[in-house]
Amino acid sequence: MTINPFLAMFAKSPIKPIEEHIDVVTKCCKLLVPFFEATFQNNWKEACVKRDEISQLEKEADEIKREVRCILAKDIMLPVSKSSLSELLVQQDRIANCSEYISTNVCVRNLLIPQSLQDDFRAYLQRCVDASEQAREVINELESLLETGFKGREADIVIRMVEELDQIQEDTDVMKIGLFEKLYKLESQLSPVDVMFLYDVFERVGKLADFAESAGAKIDVMLSE
Repeated sequence: MTINPFLAMFAKSPIKPIEEHIDVVTKCCKLLVPFFEATFQNNWKEACVKRDEISQLEKEADEIKREVRCILAKDIMLPVSKSSLSELLVQQDRIANCSEYISTNVCVRNLLIPQSLQDDFRAYLQRCVDASEQAREVINELESLLETGFKGREADIVIRMVEELDQIQEDTDVMKIGLFEKLYKLESQLSPVDVMFLYDVFERVGKLADFAESAGAKIDVMLSE
């Protein structure tokens, strides 16, 4: 196999493990879909199984994160700043941490999304997962960006992908407000403590899209460096 000489210069770069990290992080986030479907069925045993799978993936992501940080600590040549890559890793990691936090809190309290909100919540959660998937696709372009020196047609493609990611995140903001409004109308019918935790779950699910957008923004920064 022919090795691109430009890539060969960065053979020990953290780019590949960063791509592996976002792959694991996205799997972690996607598992929230079957997790919440299990809760909608009041199947808490299955929900806890999914919660454990999310926790396992979060640990796997942590191991890759440590590997990336070890590489960044070395004196290596990189086409972008180490601080930008480190900040990108932080945003990616927050997606996995947030996924684990949400699933753990919902499981511990057996917190059920009210049936009248479940369809809207499904759509909202899926859009937040879409944001994580879009961030994964953007970050998996890093190696191609290396080949082109972060310039030209490949850079233009990535810029458009980041813009699409921004739009997905904006969609989730609108959907979250809609859920908040509907939950507000139900507050008198629910336990005040459950209401508090439901607002928190809706907010934290939205954070998945926020962190994904921030990861995309870091790629934008690299393109401008």
